[in-house]
Amino acid sequence: MARKDSEHQKKSMSMLFRGKAIFKPLNTGHIDEHVSCVREWVANIFFYTKNGTTIMIDAGYNYARLQEKMGWLDLDPASIRHILITHQDTDHVGALERDSELLFKDATVYIGEIENRYLTGEVRRKVFHGAYKLPMVKTDNRRTLLRDGEVFQIGDIKIECILVPGHTWGHLVYLIDDAYLFTGDTIWFGADGGYSFISTLAEDNKLAVQSLEKLEKNLRARHQPIKIITGHTGWTDDLDFAFRHRTEICKPFTKKYTDPSAPYDGYIEDDDTENGARNILLRKRFLPVNS
Repeated sequence: MARKDSEHQKKSMSMLFRGKAIFKPLNTGHIDEHVSCVREWVANIFFYTKNGTTIMIDAGYNYARLQEKMGWLDLDPASIRHILITHQDTDHVGALERDSELLFKDATVYIGEIENRYLTGEVRRKVFHGAYKLPMVKTDNRRTLLRDGEVFQIGDIKIECILVPGHTWGHLVYLIDDAYLFTGDTIWFGADGGYSFISTLAEDNKLAVQSLEKLEKNLRARHQPIKIITGHTGWTDDLDFAFRHRTEICKPFTKKYTDPSAPYDGYIEDDDTENGARNILLRKRFLPVNS
């Protein structure tokens, strides 16, 4: 997907979802001492830092302001040598595309072996219930292919891969240091809790719900606190909130699934500022007091 395709998607998606109150991305800033993020319109890129090593989770759109916003976090793109990709959708791999600024051209990209089939062209990504094929993503970065359940280290950082097919056929989530789960497009947080991600963008919604059930069982069996961090709707450390509606699918054109606190148009990012990035910790999602 070229830069012009990202710009086209911004315009078309803005028109399609404007007023639906579906996307609520975090602004650029810090969740805590380990996790920071950049906002790109309705999507978030995340960075995890430990003992002098920073890894990146997802690569966002083919977005012109990425280096600027990384500067708000005092992050140098050249220092990023490892990028975990949850799935290859165009709002999660854009900074790796051939006509991007190539800020991360020397980084190794980690992606699931099933998901990689989109990048090779063996499979085409379909949305809107199979009616539309997305442009193919082309990248020249070195790739390391990952399997479900694989555990590996980058420096002192432990990474566990968990396969959650449905949104895409090979979607992975990453549990980092047993404490931070980066979920990509597996969970959508509404005002009253988590749902299976947006119906119109899934390869198989039934499979996505089944994957969410398995993921919940996996996390609860660990009996430890985990921050659940989504690609488009913020974060929580409350498992009950995160999986409250796991058998339901977010249907973006149904009023029930709107979030009154979400922006009218998530593609307008006027409130994403350097001052906020440097001075305000990013709050978690939580249930209203009267829920």
